[in-house]
Amino acid sequence: MLPRRTALLACLALSALAWLAPAAAARGPIPPLWHQGRWITDAAGRVVILHGVNMVYKRPPYAPADAGFGADDARFLARNGFDAVRLGIIYKGVEPKPRRYDNSYIRRVRATERLLAARGIYSLVDFHQDMYNERFQGEGFPDWAVDDDGLPAQPRLGFPGNYLAQPATNRAFDNFWANEQVAGRGLQDAYAQAWGHVAARFAADPYVLGYDIFNEPWPGSVWPSCANPAGCPLFDTGPLAAMTRKVTAAVRAADRTHIVWQEPNVIFNNGADSSLPRIGSGTGFSFHVYCLTASEVPVPVEQDCDVFDGLAFQNADKQSRQTGQALDLSEFGATSDRITLERVMGLADRHMVSWQYWAYCECGDPTTTGAGVQGIVGRADRPPRGANLNRAKLALLERPYPQAVAGTPESFSYDPATGVFRLRYSARTPAGQLLPPCLKTEIFVPRIHYADGYRVRVGGGRATSAPGASLLEVRRDRGARTVSVTVRPRPR
Repeated sequence: MLPRRTALLACLALSALAWLAPAAAARGPIPPLWHQGRWITDAAGRVVILHGVNMVYKRPPYAPADAGFGADDARFLARNGFDAVRLGIIYKGVEPKPRRYDNSYIRRVRATERLLAARGIYSLVDFHQDMYNERFQGEGFPDWAVDDDGLPAQPRLGFPGNYLAQPATNRAFDNFWANEQVAGRGLQDAYAQAWGHVAARFAADPYVLGYDIFNEPWPGSVWPSCANPAGCPLFDTGPLAAMTRKVTAAVRAADRTHIVWQEPNVIFNNGADSSLPRIGSGTGFSFHVYCLTASEVPVPVEQDCDVFDGLAFQNADKQSRQTGQALDLSEFGATSDRITLERVMGLADRHMVSWQYWAYCECGDPTTTGAGVQGIVGRADRPPRGANLNRAKLALLERPYPQAVAGTPESFSYDPATGVFRLRYSARTPAGQLLPPCLKTEIFVPRIHYADGYRVRVGGGRATSAPGASLLEVRRDRGARTVSVTVRPRPR
């Protein structure tokens, strides 16, 4: 339980910041972030919901700044209510040669993290891979860590087809899961050591949401056993758990203050269950939701996307109940289809889960099923405006949501048709504590949907922010057990 003294100190810190710099007074979650069961929490004990984007540059030299991501992009994200970025690191950039870490590369990525932090944006540091390495039309692992036993990298079907049909891709993953020796170390052992090296560089940064230790683990040649509603327990509790355990231990040796986010095997994205066990304390479950269609893979695929997307959220909820892990939808989207985006965001609201949309920019992504339609902006090296900005996409993703809740959310929703947002929350935190009234609930209300302002009705509390403020602040009434908030567009 959060000590009352800590909460009161947070109140004093908020007041001091507001007095010293009123224009930049504390807004949103207070760092550092941790978790209480499924809920991400801030330093004051409030439940945190994050909305954000992925920024992963998959081409050499792999740093987001090399794609042109800079201060104008961070400013744009903050202005439009995005408070989290899943920030990609490519293992090949970290350790281009065995046991030789490129610290200048890590510094470039960390400089982007600090740039985001200056805008109050949290970074989920993500070791990103798709199809292992460029040899397989992917990215991620260094060339020296490719062990495919000399199998030909054929047929060349691109992403994600090579996962399904190319023996060399699957053999490389098989050897990784077997921890085969390469350059005098097991492949998993080397990977874990690289993670420890990186985590030590970010350990002191308060705006780090945590470490996403392996993007979309592919099971290798056993993948057909995973392509069913039950998933593949033998793989999840065996090779995947072994790798997750090694990396989590390496990160924890360097950093005990940030959440370690563990991912299920990639087929979870399409409705398969996970059997990944709880591995360590202070961990989260980072999951993705994508509904594959026959046009995206070279085999017939028949999926009811409403059903399969819903299954992914239900399976994530079950995972958290069984393990006590925090939840984060760290990828979805890669499309401009309104129905798909509204369906997934509606499910995220219903399940009260944070999310990061894929992706901020197109940025020459070599491994996507949404080529040409995934980005909010086309190029990060150009300003996020004009023809470079997908305004329709922005309008879909920029929606009201509770950034910090002084209690525990019971439900929240947004109706794009009417513009009505509703939130209901218990006055008690997940730890069972009543926070001091100075710790307010903060709700982002985007002007893009409330151009003429909005009306607020609060039960069990009152709005304390200025009328029409983009950050709506709500203070609980003394004695209130629940608080309800309704936001409606002001009639013209």
